[in-house]
Amino acid sequence: MVFSSIPFLFYFLPVFLALYFAVPKKARNAVLLLASLFFYYYGETGYVLLLVFSSVMDYTISTFIERNRGKPSAKAALLISVIGNMLVLGFFKYSDFFIANINALLGTSLPLPHIHLPLGISFYTFQTMSYTIDVYRGQARPQRNPIDFAAYVTMFPQLVAGPIVRYQTIGAQLNNRKHSWEDFSIGATRFIIGLGKKVIIADTLGQLNAAALAATDKAALFYWLAVVSFMLQIYFDFSGYSDMAIGLGRILGFRFLENFNYPFIAKSISEFWQRWHISMGTWFREYIYIPLGGNRVSRLKWVRNIAVVWFVTGLWHGAAWNFIAWGLYFGVILALEKLFLMKRLEKTPSALRHLYVLVVITISFVIFHMESVSAITETLKGMIGLAGVPVVNSESVYALKSYGFVLILAAFGATPVLRSLIRKAKQHPKWGTAVDILTPVLNIVLLLVVIAYMIDSSSNFFLYFRF
Repeated sequence: MVFSSIPFLFYFLPVFLALYFAVPKKARNAVLLLASLFFYYYGETGYVLLLVFSSVMDYTISTFIERNRGKPSAKAALLISVIGNMLVLGFFKYSDFFIANINALLGTSLPLPHIHLPLGISFYTFQTMSYTIDVYRGQARPQRNPIDFAAYVTMFPQLVAGPIVRYQTIGAQLNNRKHSWEDFSIGATRFIIGLGKKVIIADTLGQLNAAALAATDKAALFYWLAVVSFMLQIYFDFSGYSDMAIGLGRILGFRFLENFNYPFIAKSISEFWQRWHISMGTWFREYIYIPLGGNRVSRLKWVRNIAVVWFVTGLWHGAAWNFIAWGLYFGVILALEKLFLMKRLEKTPSALRHLYVLVVITISFVIFHMESVSAITETLKGMIGLAGVPVVNSESVYALKSYGFVLILAAFGATPVLRSLIRKAKQHPKWGTAVDILTPVLNIVLLLVVIAYMIDSSSNFFLYFRF
């Protein structure tokens, strides 16, 4: 079940909200837990037991750590948690990748198990593991109630595609959160906006991407359309999901941290990664980069730390070499920025800094999207006119005209211009009341348009489910 589906919007969500607000506050975590398990079971059936196992394992280990704090057994328990979570993630996500590479390296013919990747496993294993680590560090107080802890782990708004919600962010809210019509309204608005980003923009860009990749009569314009549409698609797909997760959380009384902050307006790659998938970047910084020593080590070790973090970041996104290459690509650029490039960028005009970021990011999405060196090379050559194809042809011009509006809408929506205009209008003595009145009306109109798109389209899969 996904948020952008008829079963979720018209059956699951209304029934859940009715039950959630009907029961006493003390019982709401139990309702949330049961609903979340059903939500996951609906999409993964048997793999719900894996989710339960992960929750039980880290709840038990964290309780043991708290009781044996300061003893060697506490550290041993932490290692069991980390290794256990990594083994689960490694088995389900990387078995085929590792065996295929062993076969290629040793010339063996070991059969690939073709294990199905459970939805959300990359997110909830990191979430439960960070909880255990935080308890060991003394940064989080262990949750005594197993139902409350399981509700935190399985919480359906952020279960299958994040953001990665650390326990210390919402731990206090599990037992002491407030509900209000204002929060409900804010959350519903955020959810509808995210739904619109996903269904209207991301899914339409996905159609353009598929058409550009499938074109038999290639042109340089088609290569650009394929890359730009994918880049904007994955942004609106994932940021839209994050908006929906944050909105649903707000309705339920939780305050999740932001996960995207208009990354395409960044003036450096370092800033880009402070704005893109913020919860993931925070996780890798807190649990890998800093424990390795961060930048408070020798230059050689510091470069090593960056390489390790970005190798793992790439591997986390997928069991393929292009993802690893994508991660190391960013690692090299970020190292160069920190070593000397940032000083030069600070003296460069703002427009050129934006152009630099867009070029680097565009190349990164070619690496991320294409699964082989030959496909990456062909795409990059095609984009700069070295693939032996014309710059444009009738088919590519037709595609551009057909999807031009959504490309403009996406480019505009990837900037904070509209948000700034709305904020200024709210602060204006004459326009503030009009904005407050129009907001619910526009939300209803947007929701109706989204529903129309959903009925007319068969595409509702979230791209980040792959990763």
